[in-house]
Amino acid sequence: MPRHLAIGNGKFLINLDGHTYMRDLYYPYVGQLNHIGGYQCRIGLWVDGTFSWLSDPEWEFKLSYVEDSLITEVTATHPHLGVALLINDGVHQREDIYLKRLQINNARDTVREIRIFFNQDLVINETEVGDTAAYYPANNTVFHYKKDKYFMFSGSTGASGIYQYTTGVKRFYNAEGTWRDAEDGHLMGNAIAQGSVDSTISFRLHVPPNSDETMYYWMTAGKNLEEVKKLNSYINESHPGKLLDRIKVYWQRWVNKSEREYGDLPPEVIRLFKQSLLIVRTQTDMNGAIIAANDSDIMQSNRDHYSYMWPRDGALIAYAMTMAGYQGMITPFFHFCANVLSPEGYLHHKYNPDGTVGSSWHPYIHSGIEQLPIQEDETALVLYALWQDFEQHGVIELPQSLYSTLIRRAARFMTSYIDQELNLPKPSYDLWEERYGIYTFTTSAVYGGLIAAANFCSLFGDEERSSRYRHTAERIKASMLKHLWDEEEQRFIRGLYKENGQWVKDKTHESSVYGVFEFGVLPADDYRVVKTMEANRQHLTIKTDIGGVARYYHDYYFQRSSDIERIPGNPWIICTLWIAEWEIEYAKTMEDLEKPRQTLQWVVQHAMESGILPEQLDPFDGGPVSVAPLTWSHATYVLAVVKYMRKYKKLAGK
Repeated sequence: MPRHLAIGNGKFLINLDGHTYMRDLYYPYVGQLNHIGGYQCRIGLWVDGTFSWLSDPEWEFKLSYVEDSLITEVTATHPHLGVALLINDGVHQREDIYLKRLQINNARDTVREIRIFFNQDLVINETEVGDTAAYYPANNTVFHYKKDKYFMFSGSTGASGIYQYTTGVKRFYNAEGTWRDAEDGHLMGNAIAQGSVDSTISFRLHVPPNSDETMYYWMTAGKNLEEVKKLNSYINESHPGKLLDRIKVYWQRWVNKSEREYGDLPPEVIRLFKQSLLIVRTQTDMNGAIIAANDSDIMQSNRDHYSYMWPRDGALIAYAMTMAGYQGMITPFFHFCANVLSPEGYLHHKYNPDGTVGSSWHPYIHSGIEQLPIQEDETALVLYALWQDFEQHGVIELPQSLYSTLIRRAARFMTSYIDQELNLPKPSYDLWEERYGIYTFTTSAVYGGLIAAANFCSLFGDEERSSRYRHTAERIKASMLKHLWDEEEQRFIRGLYKENGQWVKDKTHESSVYGVFEFGVLPADDYRVVKTMEANRQHLTIKTDIGGVARYYHDYYFQRSSDIERIPGNPWIICTLWIAEWEIEYAKTMEDLEKPRQTLQWVVQHAMESGILPEQLDPFDGGPVSVAPLTWSHATYVLAVVKYMRKYKKLAGK
C-alpha cells in the first residue's frame, strides 16, 4: 500500500496510510531508523456497544492536506454508526512531536459515549527483540523504549487524559497484539511488557446529540525518559490544538515565502506545486541526505527499500528546489556529498541517511573483468546542481567552502575517467542502475559537471584548471556528437556497450537522453535534440487512456503488460515531465506552451487523492505503482512548473 500522507520536520518523519494509521516512523534521521516498519498502528471506535477499526470497509474517507501546509485534513464517515471524524495530523516543525486531532461528530439525536482506541505497534531500531512497553502513572502516559530510543504516547479529551491502557505481547506464539483487547470496548490494564510488544490506550467522550467534541492524541520521541517527559509537558502546557495551529502557520509561511507569478497555470496545478515543495521537505534530512522514498511496503517485493540517498536523485531534487528558491534547505546536501566523496573523487551508488555507504547490486568484477561499480552521472550531477544553485542565488561562500573538498576532487576524477579510444567517459552503470556501458545521459551529465567545475575555477581565479576542465568537456561533447548521435536513426541513442571486445550501439528508445539539452550539451531547439525528443514522444508514450511516458522501450520493472508496442512500459511521472520540460524550453510562442501545460494538469489528475505522487502509474487504471511518495517525482514537477512560469513570463514580455 502506498503512503497516502507524509508529515515531518527533517529529523522525524511519519507516513500515514489511507486510514490515517501510522505505518512508518523514521527517527532520528529521515529514512533511518524505521520504528514501525510498515505495521499498522490501528485506530478504532467503540460506539453504543459496537466496535469498528478505521480500516473496516464501512468507513468512507476523503484524504487531503490543509491548503499550503503539512497538516493533514481527512474526513472519515461511518453512516451505520452515525459518526463522522475530521482528522488533522502534524509533526512539530522543530521538536520531535507528533500530534493528531480528532473532531468527532455525533449524527444521532441522543448523547452518546464514544471511546477511541489507539494501538502502538513499534519495532524499535527495526527489530522486535528487546522492546519494552510500560504505563507511566506519574503523567498518565504509555511509553515504549529500547536503548536510546524512547517514544511516549498520551492524549486529551479536554478535562481528561488516557481512560484505559494495556501492554502485551504481539506476533509471538499465538498473541496477535493488544489491539484485539480493544474490540470489546475495554482494556485489561497490563502495566508492562517486554520482548515483541505493543500497547493500546483509550479515551472516553460523551458527545451531545448532533454535535461535535474534539480530542487529541500525541507522541513524543527522545533519547531517554526525561526527554520524552519534557516534550509531553510542553504539549500539555502549550495545548495541542494551539501547537497544531502554529505548525500550520509555519508551513504556510514556508511555502509562500516568495511572491510568484504563475502565469496562466490553473489553481490545481499551483496547489500541487506548493504541496510538492512541502513533500520534498519531509523527505529531506536536516543533515543533508535527500531520501528517494520512504514507503517501506516496497520491502515486500525487494527485501530492501528506497530510504537511501542516491546522489542522482539528490542532485536533481536539489536542482529543482534551488530553482524554486529553497537554497538554504539544500545547502546541507552539498556538504553531505563532500563528506562522503571517495578518496578517488567519485560518489558511491547510494548512501544511508547517516552518511554510511548503502547497499548495492553493482559488482567490482563482471565476466572476469574488474570494473568500478559506480554511476558516474551521480558524481557529475552534484557539481551541475551546485553551479545552478550559485547562478540562481549568488551565494559564493557555499562553493568556496566546497572548492577543494568536492568541486576539484570530483572534477579531477571525471577528467581522468575517460576512455582514450572514444574520448567519452569510461563505462559505468546507467542512471536506472541496470546496465554497464557508456550512456548518453551519463555523458551529458559529465559534460555539465565539468562545465560547472570550469565555471567555479574561473569564479575563484583558477584559470589554468578552468581551461583544463572546459577543454575536457568540449572534447567529450565532440565525441558525443560523433559516437552517440546516430545519423541513420536521426536521434541520440541510449548508449554504447562492449560485446566481444567491440563497441555496440544500444538504440533502445530511452527517455533519459533528455539530458543532452538539460545539462547544456546542445540547446533544446537544436535539430538533433528536436529529432530525439520527438522520437521519444512517439515511441515511449503509453497508448491507453492513462497516457504518460515510459522510461524506455520494453521496461520490465513492475511491468503490467506484454503489449510493448502499445505499452512500452508503465508511465513514469518524471519521464512524462521530461518531455514537458523540453517542450517548455523549445517553446517560441504562447501556443507552444499548451502541451506542457496539459502535462502539468495530467500529473494533477494522476496524483493520489491526497496529492501524493508515486514513481509509476498502472497503464490501465492509473493507480500508483511502486513507491509513493517518490521525492524525485515531486521535485521534477516543481522544476517543470518553475520552468513553465519563467518561459511564460519571457514570452509575455514581462
